[in-house]
Amino acid sequence: MIVILGLVILVAAVIAAVAGVLANGGHAHAVSHFTVLGYHVTGTAGTLFLYGIVVGALAMGGLSLLAAGRSSRRGRAARASLAQSRRETATVSRHRDDLISQRDTARAHTVLDEQRNFTASTLGGGDGSPRAGRDPGQAAGVPAAQTPAGVHASAE
Repeated sequence: MIVILGLVILVAAVIAAVAGVLANGGHAHAVSHFTVLGYHVTGTAGTLFLYGIVVGALAMGGLSLLAAGRSSRRGRAARASLAQSRRETATVSRHRDDLISQRDTARAHTVLDEQRNFTASTLGGGDGSPRAGRDPGQAAGVPAAQTPAGVHASAE
């Protein structure tokens, strides 16, 4: 849409320039005392208008080159900044992945240690006794009567 608008404006400017040059031609529109940077311009008002168009086009071309150069530098700086940001992101992602791997390894070791401890406690608690202080005659979940070693309960 903007490109079409720009083309319409450009065509209108060209039509106005051609009309201005042709309408101000001939001896009736002679320019007698006009000086530019010490140079005496002779001719008609249409010729002077044409010179103005050329100078305006050159100025517009220079400004567009200036703007393109400036945006080129900004673009280069933006691309460099983007590349640096991507490198930093990759580094942080690798670090995050390493931490996740370390966490998962630690969790696996913790689970294995808990399984070993649970198995050891259910098989004898590490004291060599297969009952781990439980009376095999007791029901599950009911604590066994604790008696000192060497003392036998009498059957009264």
